Amino acid sequence: MQNQLAQPDLNNAEDNPLNRLSDLLDADMQNVDALIIQNMHSDVPLIPKLAQYLISAGGKRIRPLLTLASTAMFDGSMDKSYNLAAAVEFIHTATLLHDDVVDESFERRGKKTANLVFGNQASVLVGDFLFSKSFQMMVESGSLDILRILSKASAIIAEGEVLQLATTNDIATDMPTYLNVIESKTAALFAASCEVGAVLSGQNDSTVTAMRTYGTKLGTAFQIIDDALDYAADQEKLGKEIGDDFKEGKMTAPIIFALENASEEERIFWKRTLGYKKQEETDFDHAMEIIKSHNALDKTIALAQKYADDATQSLSALPDCEIKALLCDLTGYTITRSF
Repeated sequence: MQNQLAQPDLNNAEDNPLNRLSDLLDADMQNVDALIIQNMHSDVPLIPKLAQYLISAGGKRIRPLLTLASTAMFDGSMDKSYNLAAAVEFIHTATLLHDDVVDESFERRGKKTANLVFGNQASVLVGDFLFSKSFQMMVESGSLDILRILSKASAIIAEGEVLQLATTNDIATDMPTYLNVIESKTAALFAASCEVGAVLSGQNDSTVTAMRTYGTKLGTAFQIIDDALDYAADQEKLGKEIGDDFKEGKMTAPIIFALENASEEERIFWKRTLGYKKQEETDFDHAMEIIKSHNALDKTIALAQKYADDATQSLSALPDCEIKALLCDLTGYTITRSF
């Protein structure tokens, strides 16, 4: 297998903090990529083939980047952080493989999903392989604290996915339940990615808590915007079909806000399209009209902004440095990104 992974396809703007963070940690990220490829090896050819298919599609690599950044921010051992960053990416990739099977998705990052190309059974089993590999890599850190953080995050992610499954097609889902879902299925790994870097660097409890809080708030804002983009994004930039959440009956912030003051006619529409998944060709366009009439996207972005502001605030007591400044800027980029 070639020692090469697709690099993140980000905006070319110089003021993009994710680009600047990637450039700053480029040499470290190359070491992480090498470890990812090394640990995808298996005597069963389908395993590296399928794993490479998804990982080589690119993506933002924001989670392993956060692990590297949180280690470098405190002058921790970068060599030791590589294994953890790769483990974090394996956990994330495993959840994507499982998600696409559960959601019956057909496109991710502008490519056909692995389950569509290789089948559901192979996708689930390779996802299991990546989870197992991630735990092997965690153990190599020699830290029970790090093993505890990442194993706990893995369990919380699974709980979040099950909770989302339980709320799908349920138009009675409220905002606290929705936030519980995304704080579990998305923010938990963001939090762990940041926390392990601080722990690896030997930081005190208050600093570790600050980094964990930053990751939680950033991850929550990130997912809220992701859910907004499903109703507002440029499909080519997003790398997947817009309207997927609507088609799957997922209860996300734009829908929950639209339902808050919905008319009886609108409730009947949501019950039919989301509750019973009886959808017609023009229903998504009508859903967009209802969402717009209730300013639901603006409210969704405002909610994400609150979490982004909280993420920035969580770092306020930490010493100023270049990486801290980039992490603070990253919260703003999370809100304004278009994919």
